[in-house]
Amino acid sequence: MQAYDLPSLIESSDDSNITDLLLERAAKTPNLPLYALQSSDGGEWVDLSAADFLTQVKELAKGFIAAGILPGQRVAIMGHTSFEWTLVDFALWFAGAVSVPIYETSSASQMAWILSDSEVVGIFLESQEMLDKLNEVRSQSAYLREVWCQFDGSLDRLRSLGERIDDATLEAHRSKASLDDIATIIYTSGTTGQPKGCELAHRGFVDLSKNAKLELPEVIADGQTTLLFLPLAHVFARFVEVLAAHAGVKVGHQPDIRNLASAMQTFKPNFLLAVPRVFEKVYNLAEQKAEAGGKGDLFRKAAAVAVDYSKALDTERGPSLSLRLKFWLFDRLVFSKIRANMGGAVRYAVSGGAPLGVRLGHFFRAIGLIVLEGYGLTETTAPAMVARPSSIRIGKVGRLLPGCGIKIADDGEILLRGSNVLKAYHNNPAATAEAIVDGWFRTGDIGALDDDGFLTITGRKKELIITAGGKNVAPAPMEDPLRADPLIGQAVVVGDNKPFVACLISLDSEMLPIWAGTHGLSKQITIAEAATHPVVIAEVQAAVDRVNKTVSKAEAIKKFVILDTELTQESGHVTPSLKVKRKAVTEDFAAKIAELYS
Repeated sequence: MQAYDLPSLIESSDDSNITDLLLERAAKTPNLPLYALQSSDGGEWVDLSAADFLTQVKELAKGFIAAGILPGQRVAIMGHTSFEWTLVDFALWFAGAVSVPIYETSSASQMAWILSDSEVVGIFLESQEMLDKLNEVRSQSAYLREVWCQFDGSLDRLRSLGERIDDATLEAHRSKASLDDIATIIYTSGTTGQPKGCELAHRGFVDLSKNAKLELPEVIADGQTTLLFLPLAHVFARFVEVLAAHAGVKVGHQPDIRNLASAMQTFKPNFLLAVPRVFEKVYNLAEQKAEAGGKGDLFRKAAAVAVDYSKALDTERGPSLSLRLKFWLFDRLVFSKIRANMGGAVRYAVSGGAPLGVRLGHFFRAIGLIVLEGYGLTETTAPAMVARPSSIRIGKVGRLLPGCGIKIADDGEILLRGSNVLKAYHNNPAATAEAIVDGWFRTGDIGALDDDGFLTITGRKKELIITAGGKNVAPAPMEDPLRADPLIGQAVVVGDNKPFVACLISLDSEMLPIWAGTHGLSKQITIAEAATHPVVIAEVQAAVDRVNKTVSKAEAIKKFVILDTELTQESGHVTPSLKVKRKAVTEDFAAKIAELYS
């Protein structure tokens, strides 16, 4: 199969927009909890009904109108994932504005670019630190006139200001946008240069939300719950924000992923949204805890049984009696504890951003967490494809969502189309013309469709490495499994125009102390010390050897170097969606790469 389209299951009125989804939800189930707000001490969660949330949204929207925000004007939001982020977002839509998210980790220069390029007239900031960052570059933002801060009572002042606005004026602003008008401008995380602003229409959010609810009734339904911890500045979490309001899913927010485990235990979500790195962390932490308790071998045996059990589910005969008995035993001893650590109620998870990996896919399905892999980009309003609970092929990213189309070009590039595809790159007609050809969006990803329409992602077109011997090498099949090792934080394969493939490896600062304690090293060992320690080098070498067995000799990693620093968002080497900025890494560590080939 090289191409197919899946018709939309539902049609929306052209004169509607995202706000109608919330109005319909509040009218249908006014008392249904849409959000849960956690107490400041990180303990109790207090529910907020659909009707009460709508009231808060309207009050704040009137404040924005009273402050002079006009329909179609752009207003930025910068902050960690929180209820206030979502509240401001919906209030801006009710005021007729176009919201422009900015990652909480963005630098002052990135902030200045987004504010200037999108002609932002107002901005909502979470913290004093963010305000300080804005003040560094405010002179470069010619259109900016209003600044509101979460920490200084701005929301209460806006509500008071909005008391002078009547319901008729609010409705005129709210209903101004149609489905084809811009709802938000989301800037790409900029792995290969200056971020581009993706103009996403209301239609993409509305159509995808309605179709996803109909396609995934087991996951998305009235009364289900999810804990949102991905950045709301990213399109994935943003889409779920809208989907949850439409579907009646109760959302809790967790701004700090380091507190995710405790938040899951108190909130007890039914499903999660994450990137593969989160699932890798859950697995690695469980393994290292078992290792620290002297039960590492037991965990690894249990994991092997889980993978075998899941694989057997895909066969005609299913798991054998012996395998079922082993699985039952390990479920009581090991798997039940992992489920309890995740709140005990999680049944499904949706994973995107990168391939999860076959091993982890089988492991989590076996222990009772079905990971539905999906595929999409900022430019496609997040998901274009996703697995269904009744139709999963582990290692593949599912099938099309209704209303979307896919085609594989002659060179293997994945092309997408549908109402969810961006209208244009803001102020960038050249980039728009290059990306959208004959109605198809060129994703830059390489993949293949099987006969049933399931997609496999094999790499990024621009990331293909061509060695001096002429061999085309896709980094992902080696980098992804390397990152699954508990000790490894990031792996960056290099070798373009070089005689062989090599790799830069950074260690995981969170896992290093745990791993060190179970391998006879000091838990206080630093990243720099670990980078040259023989025990650490041997562990990384073993991980590289395992990966090399899965690829051809020409693709195998011949040499590697362990960096004496971590690759993070803060260092400028990883995007907020946890993708490596390959260009930044190869430039900053050019000397290390040169040593590999000296």
